Amino acid sequence: MTKRAKIEQTTPLGWRRFWRSLTAAMLMCAIILPAQAEQVRELAGFAGVRNNQLVGYGLVVGLDGTGDQTTQAPFTSQSLANMLSQLGVTIPQGTNMQLRNVAAVMVTANLPPFARPGQEMDIVVSSIANASSLRGGTLLMTPLKGADGDTYAMAQGNMLVGGAGAQAGGSSVQINQQAVGRIPNGATVEREVPLNLGANGGTLELQLDEADFGTAQRMVTAINNEFGRSVAYARNGGVIALDGPADANERVNFMARVESVDVTPTRAPAKVVVNARTGSVVMNQSVTLRQAAVAHGNLSITIDTNFGVSQPNPLGEGETVVVPDTDIEVEQQEAYLRMVEGAQLSEVVNALNALGATPQDLMSILEALKQAGALRAELEVI
Repeated sequence: MTKRAKIEQTTPLGWRRFWRSLTAAMLMCAIILPAQAEQVRELAGFAGVRNNQLVGYGLVVGLDGTGDQTTQAPFTSQSLANMLSQLGVTIPQGTNMQLRNVAAVMVTANLPPFARPGQEMDIVVSSIANASSLRGGTLLMTPLKGADGDTYAMAQGNMLVGGAGAQAGGSSVQINQQAVGRIPNGATVEREVPLNLGANGGTLELQLDEADFGTAQRMVTAINNEFGRSVAYARNGGVIALDGPADANERVNFMARVESVDVTPTRAPAKVVVNARTGSVVMNQSVTLRQAAVAHGNLSITIDTNFGVSQPNPLGEGETVVVPDTDIEVEQQEAYLRMVEGAQLSEVVNALNALGATPQDLMSILEALKQAGALRAELEVI
């Protein structure tokens, strides 16, 4: 009998094919193209014009025996008892409600800007206890509150669950998540969020999605050229102040005109992003390499185990035993110094790919190049 185990610090064939495909895609993206102009709406947004998160606690009823186990989630039966008491139904003290068609849930939603009372919005319903599925359930009236504790919307409706599952004979199968569902237009706005644009003498603020002094300066210049006068000035690298009109209708036209102005953003700084969990490495076209020498090799460990049988003397009183004979072999592939250098992304990828580096090895090589001062880019590990 022979038992063989092999541990290699190499990448499977599928990973190698993936890495070659990724390299080819990066090479195609490495062509240096002139920077293209983008509209202001793609680079910045007006201060105050944003979504507001809402959250609420409620109950889903009508489940087909897939609700919470009240012995393990007592707050479900407590919530149901409180709701029934408000509807005029009194439950005797000490009653043990064994309910399997009710589930306690959290309801979340995003209140869009300029939402008015009466408008509807989508909501997400998520189980917080041990309900196995919310399919077929109905969410009872649930107030949705903001960060200030005030109620801004009311939610209610029938659940739409994308998951499915089945079980029989001790076996089960499940597709997607069944403890989370959505209700399209399941909430009605009851209160609007006050938003006074241009309340300070008509002054508006543009907030850049990514603060950059060069992009802010170009945006100010482009906006002023569009209006033919100085209506914009930068407060810092992330905020631009605008002198808008006092009239509300003219202010809307002014904001729409500002959002449509074309701006050419500055070139992004050189950056390499490494995901240590998935082994993915992404770099932009600004990354360059100074001349450096890199040695790269793989380690292979082979473990062979041969099992022999020790047979006792026929007239003896011994027992037959299995005796393992283990042989461990360590093999280190030869590694040679290789010069790497590149002024463009395509050259960087070619230089690193010539080493035969896998994604996991590439992370170590890039980190070493950064420490040696050869990698001219910011290295970010996520």
